[in-house]
Amino acid sequence: MTSSNTNEAEEVVAGQLAAYNARDIDAFMAYWHDDALYYEHPATLLAEGAAAIRQRHEIRFAEPLLFGQLLTRVSVGNLVVDREVVRRTFAGGVGTVDVIAIYEVSDGKIAKAWFKLGTPKLDTATDH
Repeated sequence: MTSSNTNEAEEVVAGQLAAYNARDIDAFMAYWHDDALYYEHPATLLAEGAAAIRQRHEIRFAEPLLFGQLLTRVSVGNLVVDREVVRRTFAGGVGTVDVIAIYEVSDGKIAKAWFKLGTPKLDTATDH
C-alpha cells in the first residue's frame, strides 16, 4: 500500500523533473526548500541553499539539449530515488550520463538531494 506521504514526495520529485526538462528555473526552484542541501553522493556538498542551487541550474538550463529521462522511480516515505539518463552538453561534446538521484522531501519541497553520476558517454558520428 502506498501512503499519501509517498505520493506527495513522488509528486514533488516528478514536478521538479518536469521543470528541469522544461528548463524553467522558476518552476524548478519552487520545488526546493530555501535551505536545501545538494550533494554529490555520498557527502560532497555542491550547493547550500536555494540561491546556490538556482545558480548551479541557471548554467545547466542554458544547455539546449538538456533532458533527464526517467528510467525508474521508487520511494519509501519521504525518500524518493530516481534512476535517469541525462542528455547534456559536456566539455567534449553532446552525450548522456547515468544518474541516480535521491531526494528527501519535507513539507512539500525537496530538503536534501544526493546525486551519483556515471561516466559521460559522448555521442559518436554514427549516433542519430
